[in-house]
Amino acid sequence: MTQQSTRKALIVGAGIGGLAAAATLRRVGVEVQIFERAPELRPGTTAVSLMSNAVLALRTLGIDIAPGLDKRGEIFDELKFLTKRGRTIRALPFRELADRLGASNHAVHRADLQQTLLDALGDDQVIEVDAAATGFVTGDDGVEVTFEDGRKASGDILIGADGFNSAIRRQVAGADEPRPGNYVCWLATVPFSHPRLTKGYAAHYWGRGQRFGLADIGHGRAYWWGTKNVPAWVSGNPRLGKEKIAGLFAGWADEVQEAIRVTPEETIVTINAQDRPFLQRWGTGRMTLLGDAAHPMLVSLGQGAALAIEDAVVLAEHLKDATDLSSALRGYEDERRPRTEALVAAARALSETEQLDGQFSSRMRDLYFRFAPMSKFTSQNEAVLTWPPLG
Repeated sequence: MTQQSTRKALIVGAGIGGLAAAATLRRVGVEVQIFERAPELRPGTTAVSLMSNAVLALRTLGIDIAPGLDKRGEIFDELKFLTKRGRTIRALPFRELADRLGASNHAVHRADLQQTLLDALGDDQVIEVDAAATGFVTGDDGVEVTFEDGRKASGDILIGADGFNSAIRRQVAGADEPRPGNYVCWLATVPFSHPRLTKGYAAHYWGRGQRFGLADIGHGRAYWWGTKNVPAWVSGNPRLGKEKIAGLFAGWADEVQEAIRVTPEETIVTINAQDRPFLQRWGTGRMTLLGDAAHPMLVSLGQGAALAIEDAVVLAEHLKDATDLSSALRGYEDERRPRTEALVAAARALSETEQLDGQFSSRMRDLYFRFAPMSKFTSQNEAVLTWPPLG
C-alpha cells in the first residue's frame, strides 16, 4: 500500500449508500472506485420513500436530485393512517412542512432512485461488478481490500456500504446477530389503478399484528407491502404463495385486496423484519461504514435510504481538505452516531406500536393516533426531516 498523490476511496457496495457516497466524495475532489458483489448492477425490485432531509443534505454539496425524483417518482403531500377496512385514523400533512423546508417527500422505485444517483455520480463511472469483498487491511498509508476471486485493490480510505450483511462490518464488529422485528414483510411494485389510488397517494392500513402500505410511485405504478407477526423463534423467510398472502388480507379495504390480486406472484419479495444492535464503533484506521452496514433499521420511519444519503454528505464534508484521513473518518462517525442511533431506536419503537396484536392495545393505539395533538406529530416530523438536523 503506497501513498497516492490523489486521494482515492474504495467503496464496497453499489446500493443507495454506496452510490451516494461516490457522488458526494467526487464532489469534494476524492477519486472513487466502487465494488459490487452482484454479477451486474441490478436495480432493486421494490420502492422506497425518500424524504426531504436526504434532498436537503445533498444540496449542501451542490447536488440537486429533486428534478430526477420529480421525473421518475411521485411526491406525496400527506400520509394516511387507516383501519384495515379503509376508515381514516389520521392523516399527517407533509406539504406545509416540505414547502417550509424547501424539499418534497417522494415515493420512488429503487431502480429510479438508483438511476438518479448514477446521474449525480456523472460520467466515467468506476463500478466493478462480481467483486465480493472478503476482508481488508488498513495501515498508516492506506487500505487494501481482498475479494473472493483473489483480486486486491488499494486506496487511501475504505467505505463499507455493503448493506445489512456487510462483510466489512463483520471484520469490525464480528458476527453480531440480527435483532428480529418478529414480523415478516411481503413487498412488490406493480402497474396498478384504483379509484382510491389518487396521484401521490400514500397510506398505511392497520390491523391487529398486521399492516399494509400502498403508495403511488408514478407512471401508473404502485408500491405495496404487507406485514404479519411471527413468533420470535421462527427462522428464515416464511415464503407464502400469493393465495395465502391474499387470505391474510381478506376483508381488508378493496384497494388492498386488489393490489395483491393483480401482482404476479413471482414479483413478490419476502423478508424478515430485522435490524442489528447499534454499533458504537464503525471503523478503524482508514476505513469506516455507511448506511445499512453501519446502522440497519426497521422500516417504519421510512428513513433507511435518507440516512444513508445523509451519511454520505457528512462523510464528504469531513474528508474535504482533510490532512489526517483517519481522524476525518472518526469525526464523521462521531457526528453521525447520535442521530442515527436515535432514529434506529425510534423506528423499532414505532414498529412495535404498529404491530400490536392485542384487541385492547391495538384499539388504544388507534385512539392515540386519532386524538393526539397534531403539534406533537408535526414537531416529530420536523425533527426528522430538517437538514441540518435540529439541535
